[in-house]
Amino acid sequence: MHPAFRRCLLLSLGLISASLLAPRAGAGDAAAMQALRRGLAPPDWAAAPADHCAWRGVTCGGAREVTAVELPRRGLRGDFSAAAGLRALARLDLSFNALSGAVPAALGALARLELLDLSMNRLSGPIPPALGLAAGLKFLNLSNNALSGSIPDELRGLKELQEVQISANNLTGAIPGWLAGLPGLRVLSAYENALSGPIPPGLGLSSNLQVLNLHSNGLEGSIPSSLFDLGNLQVLILTVNRLNGTIPDSIGRCLGLSNVRIGNNRLAGAIPASIGDATSLTYFEADSNQLSGSIPAQFARCANLTLLNLAYNRLVGEVPDMLGELRNLQELIISGNGLGGEYPRSILRCRNLSKLDLSYNAFRGGLPDTICNGSRLQFLVLDHNEFSGSIPHGIGGCSRLLELQLANNNLSGEIPAEMGKIKSLQIALNLSFNHLSGPLPRELGRLDKLVALDLSSNEISGEIPADMRGMLSLIVVNLSNNRLRGAIPVFGPFQKSAGSSFSGNAKLCGDPLDVDCGPIYGSNYGSDHRKISYRVALAVAGSCVLIFSVVSLVVTLFMWRERQEKEADAKKAEAGEAVVVEARHVMASSVFIESLQQAIDFQTCVQATFKDASALRSGTFSTTYKAVMPSGMVVCVKKLKSVDRAVVHHQAKMIRELERLAHINHPNLVRPIGYVIYEDVALLLQYDMPNGTLLQLLHGSNNCDGDQEKPDWPKLLSIAIGVAEGLAFLHQIATIHLDISSGNVFLDSHYNALLGEVEISKLLDPSKGTASISAVAGTFGYIPPEYAYSMQVTVPGNVYSFGVLLLEILTSKMPVDEEFGEGVDLVKWVHSAPERGETPEQIMDPRLSTVSFAWRRQMLAVLKVAMLCTERAPAKRPKMKKAVEMLQEAKNS
Repeated sequence: MHPAFRRCLLLSLGLISASLLAPRAGAGDAAAMQALRRGLAPPDWAAAPADHCAWRGVTCGGAREVTAVELPRRGLRGDFSAAAGLRALARLDLSFNALSGAVPAALGALARLELLDLSMNRLSGPIPPALGLAAGLKFLNLSNNALSGSIPDELRGLKELQEVQISANNLTGAIPGWLAGLPGLRVLSAYENALSGPIPPGLGLSSNLQVLNLHSNGLEGSIPSSLFDLGNLQVLILTVNRLNGTIPDSIGRCLGLSNVRIGNNRLAGAIPASIGDATSLTYFEADSNQLSGSIPAQFARCANLTLLNLAYNRLVGEVPDMLGELRNLQELIISGNGLGGEYPRSILRCRNLSKLDLSYNAFRGGLPDTICNGSRLQFLVLDHNEFSGSIPHGIGGCSRLLELQLANNNLSGEIPAEMGKIKSLQIALNLSFNHLSGPLPRELGRLDKLVALDLSSNEISGEIPADMRGMLSLIVVNLSNNRLRGAIPVFGPFQKSAGSSFSGNAKLCGDPLDVDCGPIYGSNYGSDHRKISYRVALAVAGSCVLIFSVVSLVVTLFMWRERQEKEADAKKAEAGEAVVVEARHVMASSVFIESLQQAIDFQTCVQATFKDASALRSGTFSTTYKAVMPSGMVVCVKKLKSVDRAVVHHQAKMIRELERLAHINHPNLVRPIGYVIYEDVALLLQYDMPNGTLLQLLHGSNNCDGDQEKPDWPKLLSIAIGVAEGLAFLHQIATIHLDISSGNVFLDSHYNALLGEVEISKLLDPSKGTASISAVAGTFGYIPPEYAYSMQVTVPGNVYSFGVLLLEILTSKMPVDEEFGEGVDLVKWVHSAPERGETPEQIMDPRLSTVSFAWRRQMLAVLKVAMLCTERAPAKRPKMKKAVEMLQEAKNS
């Protein structure tokens, strides 16, 4: 069949189906709307008046013709093909529902349709070619469905298209060349499909293309230079494809280019020096390619550059000194190349740098004593290089460091005692495979947040200090292949480790080595050791009694004084002389919702944060207070725990970020209703959540007003689905949450779940990005195991934290509890149930699972989802979109 004849036939069929499915023209919009009500059955249309123009989500024109039907996030499931009978319809938005089946071909009959948004549903089948008849269509969004097949050529007739979003489907075939001929195209988003072939040559030449997002497909060929020729492109995301060729030199023509992500391809050649002309550049990721040559010094001209990731290429030479001029740079990742020279001291001038990764290169020489230089460095990754000399004593100045990797170098000398000053170390301290000698500093015991310690394959001698038992969070330890001697201290993480963690130390004894300490030291070792131990014990006991007595006296006096002061304050309050917080000078404030502008009093919000009695909860990044407005409205006031007077230095950026957050519209995400900024403090105003948090619902809390309603399984399952949908939406807009926990899941008056603390790092310091703050700074127990080795917050890490939350719901147990045993959290306890001979039913809360067979069946289905989400290997965890689908299936089972 001739292609032109085939297209004509398909369009004709589309018209025929439209005429069959839609009401007759003479019947008017009333009949079409009644048919739509029967097909979709929106809850609030059931008792709606006869006048369809008065229905919620419906807009009518002057002739009472329906011009818009906007019903997002309503849980709709039925048939919406009757909308094709609304001949004046300009906007149809049914996004974020549960619609299934095919996209109705009849919609192609809507000649006036400008916006069609069917994203975030369960639609399947091909994109109907008949949509090409809707000639006025400007905005098409079919993302996040299960559509298949190719992009039909019949859509070439949509000459008015400005935005095409078809991401996260199962589309195949090539990106059609006719897209390059659309004069008004601004956004083309088709990521996470199975598209193949080249990016159409000429794309961008005849349009104002600003955003091109095609990541995670199977695209081949080169990056067309036409994308940059007109200089309009702002966002280019092509990661995880099979693209080859070079980066076009014309990339520098795009002066407004802010985001370039082209990693995980097969690109070769040098990075063009013209990249320095794209002065608006904020993110540049080109990792895991075959790029060669040197790092262009011209990057220094991109003053807004926040992230530069060139890891795992074939780059050579030294790090340009001029990169030290990038004062906004937060992450410099150049690992896995052939770079050399000495430690790039110019980088010390990048005072906002939070992550520096030089690993797997050939850097040499000593490390500077000013290695942190008062910076905000959180991740210092220098392993697998040729650094020599001693570890500088200045390492103790890295007060914000979460991870330090110095393994596989030529470092010598002793481990400096100043290492114990880095109290923030959490993810890992790895000094293995060097030439370090001398004793282990007892100061290491101060690292009470550290999860992983690796000092193996050095020349460290002496005994293991008993002070190391202060490393309370330690999970992974490796002291093998050194010259340590004596008894291994009795400490849970030591004895629970494999014997290989201490092997290769000839004079080391005790568990877990299965080596008896007695013979090594001779027959008198035990008795002499006991005599000394008794003397030391008596001396310590006496000292403890004396210290305890003194401390007790001081504490008693302090508490007595505090009680007297409180009683005095209470008497003043009763006499009408309550202490009033002095009015603070409000530098900036706003309410985003017009109807609330008269109800919010900013000084009342400020004063609430000075009253301990108003505090509701304290989280990782903020403290929340209850404020009662003069109007009677109750508002939650979130006082952000900012750093380095960020409110003063970045006030304009913070306000822009607050306004952006206010426009994130999702029913399962907490969003601000306003803000107040005074002095160096930022307050975020939010609706009051009368039912508190999921933490309070599951485990009870004294912070919650009124009686706690006993949770039931359907309610808990709906809460879990709500959190999953909110998190899936965040991942869709490329946002990673920093602190997923039951304490950050808020419940409104209908027990709908809203996820809080959304991208809060931008408000803590707007000069930083989400990836620069580690999630291990969040809530303990929800932290993915790979964060002990990885370097940033990840989407799979979010999925793991959500899995922990599911297990918490299913078991009614806290993520960390003493009943699991030392070093065992909820995830390990659940995953090890078969080893203990326990069935899945035995680990679930019997108060829920024994109510009915239906509840138990649903809970078992959710348990499977939780087990997948908490897989130890990140690659085995499902995406949140898939988790939502599995939870919905469990609910409908």
